[in-house]
Amino acid sequence: MKRIRKNQRKSTAENPGGYFELCGTGKTFHRILKKEGEDMAEYYLAIDIGASSGRHILTHLEDGKMVLQEIHRFPNGMTEKDGRKVWDIDHLFAEVQIGMKKCAELGKIPVSVGIDTWAVDFVLLGKDGERITDAVAYRDSRTEGMDEKVYEIIPETELYARTGIQKQKFNTIYQLMAMKEQEPELLMQAKTFLMVPDYLHYLLTGVKAVEYTNATSSQLVNPVTKQWDKDLMEMLGYPAEIFPEIKVPGTCLGELTPEMQEKIGYNCKVIAPGTHDTASAVLAVPAEADEDTLYISSGTWSLMGTELMEANCTPEAQKHNFTNEGGYNYRFRFLKNIMGLWMIQSVKKEIGADLSFGEICDQASRETIASKVDCNDDRFLAPTNMTEEVQAACRESGQEVPVGIAQVASVVYNSLAECYGETCREIESLTGKTYGKIRIVGGGANAEYLNELTAKASGKAVYAGPTEGTAIGNLAAQMISRGALGSLEDARACIGKSFPIHIYQ
Repeated sequence: MKRIRKNQRKSTAENPGGYFELCGTGKTFHRILKKEGEDMAEYYLAIDIGASSGRHILTHLEDGKMVLQEIHRFPNGMTEKDGRKVWDIDHLFAEVQIGMKKCAELGKIPVSVGIDTWAVDFVLLGKDGERITDAVAYRDSRTEGMDEKVYEIIPETELYARTGIQKQKFNTIYQLMAMKEQEPELLMQAKTFLMVPDYLHYLLTGVKAVEYTNATSSQLVNPVTKQWDKDLMEMLGYPAEIFPEIKVPGTCLGELTPEMQEKIGYNCKVIAPGTHDTASAVLAVPAEADEDTLYISSGTWSLMGTELMEANCTPEAQKHNFTNEGGYNYRFRFLKNIMGLWMIQSVKKEIGADLSFGEICDQASRETIASKVDCNDDRFLAPTNMTEEVQAACRESGQEVPVGIAQVASVVYNSLAECYGETCREIESLTGKTYGKIRIVGGGANAEYLNELTAKASGKAVYAGPTEGTAIGNLAAQMISRGALGSLEDARACIGKSFPIHIYQ
């Protein structure tokens, strides 16, 4: 969009002492009220939606540093519908619009907006572009046994060699098999496949496209060509024609539709960031240009890995359950999914609702219980009661059973740290490199006790921060696209000097 401005230096009843900004393309214009003397910084808006909440974060540059402002926050979570766990996608899009409107109310109109969410989940559109399926959540049980259905067609080892993607029973490839087995009529009716952030972008722009980093999590993308593996789709009986063109992060998808402009009150570019939240978080890792880095994107999930320029699809990588998900500039996020703070979030909700996460962390640090559990055990994916599941795992393995929030949290934190340490050693073995530090981004960077345990378990220095990693990476991709930041290296250098980093030895 070419932005056209015209200042009208006169007072009106509608805008006393101010002026109007006219924005638009071609014959489409609308007015944005401005106040005289108002900051004319160039703003970018990240809409970062996680499994439990979403938020709108604005940024602009001041003295070469990114300055963040949270504009809107809203809850998210799975709901039950027709016996399935689903995301309320209509609620999410309503919140997307509410937060965008708040930018106008503040007089801080973004030049662009981008949305990131979790991975693997999707919707299907019919012939008129309407949604014909719910956004079924990855924690739903519909994928039980679907991995074996897939392996009847293509062996697991061959599938990994072909895609490089970690085996997780909720990957899109298994969700589509569940749909083929359970609701084949919907798959036959479908004209377009869109992952969750792609669908939200479509509602804003009318453009049907799938962004690369999230597309790779489907286990249906070739890591060499970086395109859909249509031969694999044909083997599995998935209609390849419904999968739109893959776009790289930083692609401008277009502008808001006239309808959205009317609802929100302004126009702006819509730029696809790394729509997989982990891809955006990894972009925000403030590594130096020549640094081989281990990272942990720490949130509901802990994603621990390093960046590679070529996918590692070897049997050894498969044995250790590593994935090769797409990253910015066609880098690969060679990482392992670890259950993460989902376990603490669940325990807090069950037996520590009156405590903050900081208080829980502090109480856990004073406990001496030595029990540990396997954080990657599927039993912790979606248990009826996480506290009871942790206790049962300790009991079954002959360990001391934790009682109360402090002991249960201590078991979880120590178990996570042990898993981080083991994963660190696996990465070094698989890459042949020795890493001197681990960089942690995301909300988990605030968990001081966990950071201390991680440094001890790994033998590495831990650099924690920034905590808003996903939103920052989303914003950085937009700013690189527009030219406000010159490159990935420039963005990481900017991030490193913009936000505090805490070191644990």
